[in-house]
Amino acid sequence: MSRSPGRLAACAVLALALAACSGQPAEEEDPTAEAAEVADLLAEQLSDHTLDGVPLVDFASQEDFAELVEPLDDQQVVVEAGEVEAEGATARAPLAWTWEIAGQEWAYETTANLTEVEGAWLVDWRPGTLAAGLRPQDRLGLFSTTGERGRILGAGRQPIVVDREVRRYGLDKTRVGGARQTTDSARRIARGLGIEVAPYVDEVRRSGDEAFVEALVLRPEDARELVPGDFGDIPGSAAVVDTLPLAPTREFAAPILGRVGEATAEVVESSDGEIEAGDVVGLSGLQLRYDEQLRSIDGAEVVAAGSSDERRELFVARATDGEDLRTTLDLDAQRAAERVLADGVPADVPSALVALRPSDGAVLAAASGPGSEGFSTATEGRYAPGSTMKVVTALALLRSGLTPQDTVACPPGIDVDGRTFTNYDDYPAAGLGDVTLTRALADSCNTAFIGAGVERLGGRDLAEAAAALGLGEDADVGFTSFFGEVPQPEGATDEAASMIGQGRVLASPLAMAAVAASVAAGERVVPSLVPEVEAEATDPAEPLTAAEARSLRTMMRTVVTDGSGSVLAGLPGEVGAKTGTAEYGEAGGDGDLPTHAWMIATRGDLAVAVFVETGTSGSVTAGPLVERFLSAVR
Repeated sequence: MSRSPGRLAACAVLALALAACSGQPAEEEDPTAEAAEVADLLAEQLSDHTLDGVPLVDFASQEDFAELVEPLDDQQVVVEAGEVEAEGATARAPLAWTWEIAGQEWAYETTANLTEVEGAWLVDWRPGTLAAGLRPQDRLGLFSTTGERGRILGAGRQPIVVDREVRRYGLDKTRVGGARQTTDSARRIARGLGIEVAPYVDEVRRSGDEAFVEALVLRPEDARELVPGDFGDIPGSAAVVDTLPLAPTREFAAPILGRVGEATAEVVESSDGEIEAGDVVGLSGLQLRYDEQLRSIDGAEVVAAGSSDERRELFVARATDGEDLRTTLDLDAQRAAERVLADGVPADVPSALVALRPSDGAVLAAASGPGSEGFSTATEGRYAPGSTMKVVTALALLRSGLTPQDTVACPPGIDVDGRTFTNYDDYPAAGLGDVTLTRALADSCNTAFIGAGVERLGGRDLAEAAAALGLGEDADVGFTSFFGEVPQPEGATDEAASMIGQGRVLASPLAMAAVAASVAAGERVVPSLVPEVEAEATDPAEPLTAAEARSLRTMMRTVVTDGSGSVLAGLPGEVGAKTGTAEYGEAGGDGDLPTHAWMIATRGDLAVAVFVETGTSGSVTAGPLVERFLSAVR
């Protein structure tokens, strides 16, 4: 049996009118109390974004309200009814609305009108009950607003990562006709831009008919090189101009700064609702580690528009810009370091150059060459430091009682527990025999450091000397880094190899730059890239003394003036250095092992480490790179 809407409103919906419907005499009740119950029901349902179950003068209002409020369906709202004022057959109920829009509160009041019909109170719903000034022809809109992502700044607060122009290349499906042409265009775009064809074609097929399906995002200067000249001839191809937070160049400190892009599904899932699909977030490097600081907080705008399409602003939740992140990177030094590696090292060989300021540990440059393929060789590489380790061994020997002028033996070879250690192939014959410790360091005599070390050092002597110079002690310095390992030797041959930076001793270019910086500063230097982060580093058991540092500086100076670092002798200022070569891997056809090439150097308030994964030697391969860098930054 069907019932009319009026009958439903008066009888089925409202228990308040039960007596009138049944024909039984009703007890006389306070009309204001009955209207208040309806107002409370209205507020409760509005808090759920609906008018279902609310007695209405016109039930068509349910559908009108649902359509009007639809843009705000995902926004939380609490509606509370105030004290109802009734006069005769009409009543007014104040409604207090509190929305949460983009994390901000939108609070206001409206008034709901109620009418008594056949003994029952009904809500006379109008758009103005939702928000003052709304008209029947109005529609609501909710628009997101975004703030600026925080910048990454370099030394002197120079901007490094800022919004820079990019081009988004892809397929505009509104400009192609039919599935066959769409697929053909997708294939041509993928091939032309050098991306995988099948995944891009699948993405195009899954997207909507009016979608722009992005294939590749490029800087304008990169686009000139990577986008084929006939790209625009492909039906539906398009290039959309946009901006992204980027460094000055694609290569500039890229492994350290990291990337920014749309949040992946994994990032969204792990964010506990804080990040949504499409949000721009840090994906690696500093951008990832400090994403919470750098990321802006989106805002929103609630508007009303009528038939004239003229928007009227109802509420604005202001977007919040991200906070800038300061670093110590010197833009000129970083550019110089990257230029030196790009020009001086084969493109397929990993390499790095790190420059520190000894007085405060500031990382001025941390460049990884093209051969590193996006890995931060500069700060995370793990390599045998070779003869640059002799600076550490020299400190341990000084602590054992030797002085720089004391004599040590430098034979052509030395046997340790059945293994023979020799000097490098072109070791100067004049450097053999009994030589001073300073001469042994200048010529980089392996046998002298092994013989003296095995005789005079033991236990943790080498590890403690390394710690005093910043090597082998882990520290959280606010960015991903490796400070080396100097493990307890496992037998005599392992101990001998450790003296000359081989065996199980490992270091990064950052760690060896810290060794040089510590010698220059006269105390252990902990590298600092993000000044606001206070490094968590364990103090060395036996700190470096001023006298020890002076001796090491004198010895490293001799390396330049009269030793293996003579490539730096023409530079102005008092330059100290130490070369390093370390065998690794498997022997080639000639029976020789490939070698790492190292050099560390100091000049005034600057310490540098250069590393090339495969080179001839520290003096031949790494030395000229140090010379070019120091010449560029003087």
